[in-house]
Amino acid sequence: MSNGTLQETLTEQASNHAGAIIGFKTSKGEKVHARIASSFISFEQAALNLKELGNDSMEQLAGKGKEAWNRVLGKIEVEGGNLDQYRTFYSCLYRSLLFPRKFYEVDINGNPVHYSPYNGQVLPGYMFTDTGFWDTFRGLFPLLNLVYPSINKEIQEGLINTYKESGFFPEWASPGHRDCMVGNNSASVLADAYLKGIRVDDIKTLYEGLVKGANHVHPQVSSTGRLGHEYYNKLGYVPYDVNVNENAARTLEYAYNDWCIYQIAKELKRPKKEINLYAKRAMNYKNLFDKESKLMRGRNQDGTFQSPFSPLKWGDAFTEGNSWHYTWSVFHDPQGLIDLMGGTESFVTMMDSVFAVPPVFDESYYGQVIHEIREMTVMNMGNYAHGNQPIQHMIYLYDYAGQPWKAQYWLRQVMDRMYTPGPDGYCGDEDNGQTSAWYVFSALGFYPVCPGTDEYVMGAPLFKKATVHFENGNNLIIEAPNNSPQNFYINSMSFNGEAYTRNYLRHADLLKGGAIRIEMNNQPNLYRGVKAEDLPYSFSKEQQ
Repeated sequence: MSNGTLQETLTEQASNHAGAIIGFKTSKGEKVHARIASSFISFEQAALNLKELGNDSMEQLAGKGKEAWNRVLGKIEVEGGNLDQYRTFYSCLYRSLLFPRKFYEVDINGNPVHYSPYNGQVLPGYMFTDTGFWDTFRGLFPLLNLVYPSINKEIQEGLINTYKESGFFPEWASPGHRDCMVGNNSASVLADAYLKGIRVDDIKTLYEGLVKGANHVHPQVSSTGRLGHEYYNKLGYVPYDVNVNENAARTLEYAYNDWCIYQIAKELKRPKKEINLYAKRAMNYKNLFDKESKLMRGRNQDGTFQSPFSPLKWGDAFTEGNSWHYTWSVFHDPQGLIDLMGGTESFVTMMDSVFAVPPVFDESYYGQVIHEIREMTVMNMGNYAHGNQPIQHMIYLYDYAGQPWKAQYWLRQVMDRMYTPGPDGYCGDEDNGQTSAWYVFSALGFYPVCPGTDEYVMGAPLFKKATVHFENGNNLIIEAPNNSPQNFYINSMSFNGEAYTRNYLRHADLLKGGAIRIEMNNQPNLYRGVKAEDLPYSFSKEQQ
């Protein structure tokens, strides 16, 4: 079949869209077994790929597949929940591991080789595709770094190959650069892995690619690199009135991406002037803060804010969300955002308001009610739109304000109300594993609010017991024996037998394994004094 036209008896076909229909003459009850292999490289490579099946029967192959998935999913074991919670958890873990897809093959010598969708050549090394970093930098890639680092090492090597073959790291690959979404979040994916010890061999190329992407835009695919980088580098923001769409979202994400580059630059001991440049840019989020509304707002080239302004307007200056959703996209500096809002009390009031504001909206930018808007209204949790990624970390920001009990309350609400094991079990886009990874982390009791740090911010576990089997052979056991639908507040916590008061856990400490024991009850622990060292990382505190 070529471009929709069926032609008989062809054994070879070349077209933009090719397919095949194969028929067999069979007698009653006769079974036909067909073995099929494909390759992006050659017929010879396809024949070699076919040998991966060996001589196994269909039943044997299915059994091996089941065993393989059990090994992968068995890296995390949960106990003490109900059947629906088990189904939901492992469905989420399963979907977290479907993307990105392997785009490489194994040659006759057992070495990885790939067809490059970027330059059309067949080249050695790893290659992965079908993932969008705007979604997955937030939780999916941190999950791989923690539990499946060996596969993420291959993914990182594939990203280096993408840069070598195209001149840019991907932001959305399917299979090559795709013009979709905003941001320069490859910086987050690369920095988080490198800083957590998952290190590519060619660090020089990694850093070169980060700097290239931060100061250029792909000539054909405007979502790759940084659209509007000239304005951003000069003014400290992408203006609202220069025909660069979703400019406020870009500014906020570019600032965080600059912080990620800053982290790598420090690690590599780059020149101080260079390090300071990215440190300065990391504070650019402040340029969009509107003191009047205490929200992020598009800003014109002359320095004035966009007018009129509605925090309920989806799109426009933001990406698939509104100002209520995107204001919290200061992953690397929540304390700086707290200060902008006038202190902890005002900050908490603004977060509370997200749930208090009815699920009303302005869809005029899109000209229709997009599914993300409809999902927010159906879930009916105020203007909290968990079905899309920009706000998914927001609940954990209560920890930065020293009120973790509010995070514990709302996290349990989201897990109970917005995830089910049924056909409609997601409250929005699954998005390449991100919405699933959020649940996996949150059910364990912590979440990577700021990839690029070594910290996971505390929530509260969903199960009475969870065991994480790390690739280094260590095991982490998280026990909450009195956990229940009513007991979702943390009263006290210990790590390896010692009292633990911090609102975060460190990556290296988790990898050492051990036991976390959490005492939970049905009343929030409102009176625990919070010390500065108990609060998670914020860039502004580092700068001081």
